Amino acid sequence: MITPTVGDLLRHWRLERRLSQLELAGRSDTSARHLSFIETGRATPSRTMIVHLSEHLEIPLRERNRVLLAAGYAPAYAEPALDTAAMDAVRGAMRQILAGHEPFPALAIDRNWTMIDANGGVGLLLTGIDPALATPPVNALRLSLHPDGMAGRITNLAEWRGHIFARLARQAQITGSAELADLLDELRCYPGGEVELSLPEPDQAVVPLRIEHDGAELSFLSVTTVFGTPMNVTVAELAIESFFPADEDTMKRLTANAR
Repeated sequence: MITPTVGDLLRHWRLERRLSQLELAGRSDTSARHLSFIETGRATPSRTMIVHLSEHLEIPLRERNRVLLAAGYAPAYAEPALDTAAMDAVRGAMRQILAGHEPFPALAIDRNWTMIDANGGVGLLLTGIDPALATPPVNALRLSLHPDGMAGRITNLAEWRGHIFARLARQAQITGSAELADLLDELRCYPGGEVELSLPEPDQAVVPLRIEHDGAELSFLSVTTVFGTPMNVTVAELAIESFFPADEDTMKRLTANAR
């Protein structure tokens, strides 16, 4: 297996972002000739230049470390474990958001959709699932779409699958993650159909999650929260998925249940 050079990696990300050398040169205040030399190995970029180009190419922090290593430099972005002292403030903020969102469901996930933490409201989504799917590490998307998971209770399953597939495909493309691409292939093999969402209804703002619970249909809107200005890989890859009632009946049922 041939190890990619720093030029190979920068070219890969430039093409992923659909930029010509001239366009990237204009954005990064350098010359197309210099970029060409870097990509072909005729010039070795400085550490500062790699970070500068990575910013303009919007390369994920994990992959920026890989580019730096390919050029012979040490990684610039740490990847501390979430349970270390350095992450106390982040962990505290995350748990405060989760707790503050109750009684509505909210969960924290990493870059591969592995569930890191969740609030009590998530329990109503997990009624009747196969306990094996809830054995750590728990993948939130697998839990949602697996036939032994939530899928049997999702009343708009084909529509929800279409939403998840489009989002996951985009995420895999942006991050270049082989793990997410493999997860997408796995999820597509599950039964349930798929509805493309290119033409929404005139009054449709977002795709809701509709799920049966105790003989009633609950409807949720999902909102993703990420940390601003991340300076390490762990924080950059952390997200919180929050579910809000999409109608008055769902609001009343969840509020009454909390009481």
